[in-house]
Amino acid sequence: MSLIAGVRAMRGVMKDPVIANYLVEELTPGSQNVTDDQLVEFLREKGRTSFHPVSTCRMGTDPAAVVDTRLRVNGFERLRVVDASIMPSIPSGNTNAPTIMVAEKGADMILEDAKGRSAAKAA
Repeated sequence: MSLIAGVRAMRGVMKDPVIANYLVEELTPGSQNVTDDQLVEFLREKGRTSFHPVSTCRMGTDPAAVVDTRLRVNGFERLRVVDASIMPSIPSGNTNAPTIMVAEKGADMILEDAKGRSAAKAA
């Protein structure tokens, strides 16, 4: 179901007399937004997610993975992704604690690699 279909479905639910008797008016997107173009504009301007973005920069060892197991971006040097986007799926709980864990582990990896580069330069 598209977001537009969702808006239309919710409007249908709200027109049911069981609910409609308690409503004064539709505040958003508002009765003035009826066409697909108007609804798309409203959704682009006001639409937000309640989920924290995760899984947009997948970690793995296969060719489709964006980062490797040390959070390095494939095909780039000295570039890492150290946030919730490397998670394979949305955790069932809040993303705060797992993101902190990813950041702490990523910081450790960055420091380890920096020490390795320093040791190599000194040799």
